[in-house]
Amino acid sequence: MTVTGPDFIALQVRDLDAAAAFYENVVGLVRAPVSPPHAVVFATTPTFALRDPLPGVDLTGVEKPGIGVVIWLHDPEAVALHAKLAAAGVTISQEPFAGPFGSTFSFVDPEGYAITVHDRTQ
Repeated sequence: MTVTGPDFIALQVRDLDAAAAFYENVVGLVRAPVSPPHAVVFATTPTFALRDPLPGVDLTGVEKPGIGVVIWLHDPEAVALHAKLAAAGVTISQEPFAGPFGSTFSFVDPEGYAITVHDRTQ
């Protein structure tokens, strides 16, 4: 067997509808044609999804879910996305900078997850 790396990334969220609307309407992700009832799947590679918390997971009062993990999204127009998010009032935790993965910035989504965006194609 050979593990090839991440294939499916899902964030557990308190408010699935609100989180899905943010990623679809503000960030610009496109929903996949099919999602299970407890999740919203986006048409990305690898697959990115939002889901209701798993049994036994209580996110009530958790300010920064996923602390210590940063999800990276690729956008060839990262600087334009930064401007769009900033104009929409999204918290920008790191302004754009030139890094090893091109123009890079980070924001905090409505659930408190840290998301980094870069524009370099690997």
